Amino acid sequence: MGVSGSGKSHVGALLARRLGVAFLDGDDYHSPTNVDKMANGIPLDDDDRHEWLEALAGVIADHRRRNAALVLACSALKQRYRERLRSGDPDLIFLFLEGDREQLRQRLAIREAHFFRGEAMLDSQLHDLEAPDALEAVACPISDSPEVIVETFLTALSGGYRRPP
Repeated sequence: MGVSGSGKSHVGALLARRLGVAFLDGDDYHSPTNVDKMANGIPLDDDDRHEWLEALAGVIADHRRRNAALVLACSALKQRYRERLRSGDPDLIFLFLEGDREQLRQRLAIREAHFFRGEAMLDSQLHDLEAPDALEAVACPISDSPEVIVETFLTALSGGYRRPP
C-alpha cells in the first residue's frame, strides 16, 4: 500500500514471485469512469473509491475461500479503506511503502503510460493518506531498493508479524 509512485506494483510483483503466489494490481479494478477522472487530473473521492474497494475486498475474500495466497497492490490510503479490505480477510497484512513528496514527485515525473499523473493528484493522495502505524502495517522507505523492501517484509512475516486483533 502507499500513494501513487511508491512502487506498489513493482514491489508487489517481486514479492509475489518470491512467495510463489498470485499478484494483482488494484489499478486494474478501477472503473472506466475512475480511470477517466484520474487521467484528466481529477482526484477520486470516497464515493469514487467505494465500488473499487468493494471489488477488491471481494477478490481478497475469494482467494481466502480458496485458501489461495495473494499479493495485491492497492493504495489503501485511509484506515477505513484498509478495514474494508480486511473484511475480505481479517488476517490481511499490509506493507506500507512510504516516501516523501519529492521522491514521489520525481518518480511520477518519469512514469510512462499510466493514467495517474501530476502533482495535484499526488498532493490529493498525500492529503488523504492516513499512514498506518506499526501495529497496522510493516513500513518500508521507498529509498530502499525493491529487493531490500521485499526482504524486509519477508523477514517481518517469518518473524511472526501479525496484526493484533
